[in-house]
Order: sequence, then C-alpha cells, then structure tokens
Amino acid sequence: MPEPHHRPRLAVALDAPGVPPRHDAAHYTALARLAEHGTLDFVTLGDRFGGPGPDALAVLARIAPDTERIGLVPTVTTTHTEPFHVSTAVATLDWVSRGRAGWTVEVSTTEAEAALVGRPQVLGFARTGRDPHQLLGFARTGRDPRPAASPAEVWSEAGEVADVAGRLWDSWEDDAEIRDRATGRFVDRAKLHHVDFTGRAFSVRGPSIVPRPPQGRPVTVVDVTGETDGPDGGPSPSTGDLPRGGSRERGRSRDLGEGARREVAAARADVALVRAEDPQTAGAARADLLARARAHGRALGGPLVLASLPVELESSGDAAGLADLLGDWFAQGVADGFHLRLADPVRDLPRFVEGTVPLLRERGLLRRSYEGTTLREHLGLPRPASIYALAREAAR
Repeated sequence: MPEPHHRPRLAVALDAPGVPPRHDAAHYTALARLAEHGTLDFVTLGDRFGGPGPDALAVLARIAPDTERIGLVPTVTTTHTEPFHVSTAVATLDWVSRGRAGWTVEVSTTEAEAALVGRPQVLGFARTGRDPHQLLGFARTGRDPRPAASPAEVWSEAGEVADVAGRLWDSWEDDAEIRDRATGRFVDRAKLHHVDFTGRAFSVRGPSIVPRPPQGRPVTVVDVTGETDGPDGGPSPSTGDLPRGGSRERGRSRDLGEGARREVAAARADVALVRAEDPQTAGAARADLLARARAHGRALGGPLVLASLPVELESSGDAAGLADLLGDWFAQGVADGFHLRLADPVRDLPRFVEGTVPLLRERGLLRRSYEGTTLREHLGLPRPASIYALAREAAR
C-alpha cells in the first residue's frame, strides 16, 4: 500500500559534477546502503552519451541485490536509443530490484554525441565502399557529423519514448504469465497486447518481451530545469540564497528546451525535479507544472515536484541548518520533497545521514523505517492498472 504523506519525499544523487566517476560496484553499493540506512526514498545516478563513467542503469542493476528497500533511479538517454530497448532495460531493473526501479528521462542535444552513433557514416560506407573504421574516424574528428536535433525536437521524441515505454509495460496484463505445465502454455495470449504505436520518429508494435514489472510501471522522473553553466556545473562555496547547508550553483541555467522538458514532465512524469535556489522559484515551478498537468487531463493533478538542491556539508552546523531549510521549504508548500545533489557524496552523505536525518525524524519529517517495499509505495503513488486490461474489461 502507498505510504501516507505528511512528510517530504527525499532522494539523493550518488554522483556529483567535478567528482571523478568511480568504476567499482562496491563504491555505489556502499553509498546506496547508507542512503537506505537513512530511509530515503530513492537514489539517482546520472549518465550521458560521450561522458566518462559507467552505464548508470547497469550499475544500479548490479547493486540492486545488495540493497533491500531504497529506490534506484538511473538516467536513461532516449535520444539515439531504441524505445523498445529502453522499456526492456527499465523493466528488467524493476524485476531485479523487486519493484524499486525508476528512470530519469534525458536527451542528447550535441553533434559530438550524435556523431558517436555513426549512422550517416555507415550509410556513407554503403555508398562509397570506404572502410567503416575510417568513417568512424571522421565522426570522432568532427568531419561528416550527424546533425543534432534541437532541444525541442529531442524532448518531443523523449515524450513519445516515455509514452510507448508505459504502453509496453502494460502490454502484458498482470496475470498473463500462467506457466501451465499440463497444457504447455507459458502465457495466456489473450492477455498479451500489441501496442501498435506510431510516432514522429519511430514505431513500435510490441508486445514487450518482459512480463509486466512488479510496479506495473516503474517510476518516471524528469529533471525539468536541466544542468547549469559554470566551470564544472557544480555547487560553489557561496551559500547565497540557500543558507545553512545549501549552496548556490555558479552561472545561469542553460536553455536546454526547458519548456519542452516541462511539457514532458507534465504529461508523463511521476516525479519532476526542479533546480531552485529559493522557495519562490520552487513554488512557481511547481504551480506551473501542475497547471500544465491539468491541461494534459491528468486527473490526480500531475507529478510530485521535488526541489533539486546543491548541498555541501562542511560541518555539523551545516547538517543542522539543512534540516531547518528542508523543513521551512516543505512547510511553505513549495515542493513535495527534495532531491539532494551533494558536492562530494563520499563526504557529505554520511554527514547527512548521521547529522540531518535524526533531526528530520525528530520533527516528523522522515520515516524511521520503511513501511512499503516498492518505490511507488515509498512515494505514495498507486500501482497503475494496465490500460489494455482496463480496455478489455470495459469491452465486456
């Protein structure tokens, strides 16, 4: 059952800008277990084409058996990735984690990342007979690049990917897998459904090759404000408008199709992350997202909105100040919870769990133990029924 929510939802990033990525599973497992000890709702792990570091989804699938309750939310870039593969990978994560998976929808907007795919170069080889390794070399050096689409275009495509992923997860009804030894039937074919989706950039017939995930639909997350400018995109030492444990980010927010991001979040997301430096900004973004969600006909009002805050905990006073800040913002009703982007997860996460978490628990703002077992239950989100099962029942 979903948990009642008179408290903020809490999540933390396992990575940080400016901190070199790690490639050992033990590092991520230790951080996730620590977050689980603090009874947080979920952890996130970023990823992008062309960047350093391991594949986020694979890492969280690896640590899933070593954790029990914490939600696991990797970034998945939908651009240049087949929607069927996205759906299958996220569903698999939900199965191996026993219902604790989510995914953060992201896009690729640079020509350098587009060139990594190399599709025009492969076509060029078919026409000219040139060696394909030479053609890939042209991509790496910037010649003959694959043009990158605009942010609005790739976010429109991302919305379609999120849509079709949900349809594929629904394409197996919950009781489609029967495993009847007597008749030799593994599935009830009447409960498998073609999705027959045709979008502007792709089409998918379905059904999925993976049974319906434990959560029905894993939790979909969208960061509606994206990254920030600055030397490393990370937090600066100055606290600015985020005192007592928060930190101001350098530079201004990039225009990475924020309007298109918000439309995808309003229409498709279960959780939206909003990077904000003051409660007024967070509250305005939340109101805008909920209004957009209502315009999309979402009966329950739209996504949960989490303020995504840069945090640097240099002292015990910072840990206490952060508890004050989170409590103040939540009391003002500007966010449904918080996503903490720690300056140094190895240093700051223990300080948060040991210093801030006990204060939040004392104030009734954080559970002392998990009541549910799935990420949806942690967040207070209902498990959705398959749209195809509902249609079949309605047609009877």
